[in-house]
Order: sequence, then structure tokens, then C-alpha cells
Amino acid sequence: MPGQFLYSVDALAPVVDQLAARQVNTVLLFGQAVSKDACGHSAYAHDNTVLKAIAMLKKLNPALTVITDVCLCSYTDHGHCGPLKSVHGQRLMDNAKTLEIISTMALRHAEAGADIVAPSGMVDGMVGAIRATMDEHDLDHVAILSYAAKYASGFYGPFREASDCSPKQGDRRGYQMNPANRKEAVLEAALDVEEGADILMVKPALPYLDIISDLAGHFDVPVFAYQVSGEYSMIKAAAQNGWIDEQSVVRESLLAMKRAGAQAIISYFALSIDLDSL
Repeated sequence: MPGQFLYSVDALAPVVDQLAARQVNTVLLFGQAVSKDACGHSAYAHDNTVLKAIAMLKKLNPALTVITDVCLCSYTDHGHCGPLKSVHGQRLMDNAKTLEIISTMALRHAEAGADIVAPSGMVDGMVGAIRATMDEHDLDHVAILSYAAKYASGFYGPFREASDCSPKQGDRRGYQMNPANRKEAVLEAALDVEEGADILMVKPALPYLDIISDLAGHFDVPVFAYQVSGEYSMIKAAAQNGWIDEQSVVRESLLAMKRAGAQAIISYFALSIDLDSL
């Protein structure tokens, strides 16, 4: 389903018009790599599609808030969120090398005009590394939206299929959070806030309303919820089969996220839901 939200840079103008018509003032960009390698070098290449998209969006609507996803899974040929290294016969993510690359990636996005950068790989130290890079280049006005509580979820399937970023070997449970672990979310979020995170993200949203509530109650920074591709696709599929009323279920789901404490919600339904009903 989320494949319908893949756009070329040249096709952004009508999307910006739709956003303006619906008074949606923020977008989150994900890159679709043309070429991939073991380290995801195309993630920060100067001809990167995301950089072109940022420039185009700001040209079309300077007031639009542009958030960019900062992760390497769509740019690596193995599908993990950073370069790998061998440890006792296992292929594990190279944390230090990943931090170096995503910091450069975030810097490129900020220099192109991104208002907020959103590291999503659950890499230890990612917020601190990006904050230091931004400060070093006088980009302290660029906010950091940290995926502080990103769970190793089965709800990401449609997005991974659309962006061809599923791990070719192993999985991401080594760095994404265990769905059974509630306390870890607060600990991870606290570390990110200490490192300089301006906003915290919970992903997925509906299965983790308790986590949204926990973070909203513990921290003074805004907490965002991400209604992911699997949540979107299940509602669409059920509605297409006539089992549910789509608008009613979407509205109920989004209200639950707001009630739990989310101050903003990222959703594929932004262009179709009746916003006045929320």
C-alpha cells in the first residue's frame, strides 16, 4: 500500500498543493536509493534524491516544515541500518562507522534546508553524534526528532516491500526494541533527551499506546506517534473488503494516539482523513 506514496522530485508540485489545501504543514521524507552498497554511501551523496526533494519543497512552499528520515536501511545492499562488521563469526552493525555516516547524512539534509532531522536506526549515540555535528556547523536551529522507542515490529512489512529495505540476512532485533519491554522505552528516551533530542517518536503507534503515554508523562519534550505502513494497510484492506468504515476507524485510531499523549501523528492518511473530525 505505501508504494502509492513514492514520488519523483518532479511530481512533488501537486502534492504540495494537496497539502496546502488540507492545511497539512509538515512532511516526513524517506529516500529511495537508486544504487546501494555495503555502507550506504548514496545516503549522503550530493545528488541524493532527498536533497533535491528538500530544495524543491522549500521552493514550492517555504513555510512547509520538512522532516527527513536519517537511516541507512534503504541505502545498504544488505538492508541493515548501518555498515556491518564481523564479531565472533557474526555479522553485526558497526556502531561507530554508522554514527559517522548518519551524522554526515543529517548534515547534508540540514544544509539543504530540512527543518528537522529524524534518526530512526536506534543506533546507540545517534542523537549525540548528530547534535555535535549540527552544532559544529552552526546548525543548532535544526531540531532532532529521535525514534527513541522504535520496536522490532511486524507492522513494517508494506513499507519494507515498497522501499526494498528488508534485511537480506538476520533481522533488526539487535538494535530495535523488544515489543515485550516497556521500561526500556523510558531509558532509551532519557538517553536521547540527554544527548539533545528535541522530540521523541514512538513507532509503531496503535500497538504501543502505553509507551506513548509513558513518554508523554515522563518528558517535557513533544512526543510524536508514527502510524506505520502495516497499520495503514490493515485498515485499507479491511475497508476495501467492506468489513469496516475506513473514516470511522482511522478517526478512532488517531484519537486514541492523541488521547495517549501524542502531540503529533505521522500517518499515511493525512491526505484522506477528515481532519475537522479530530
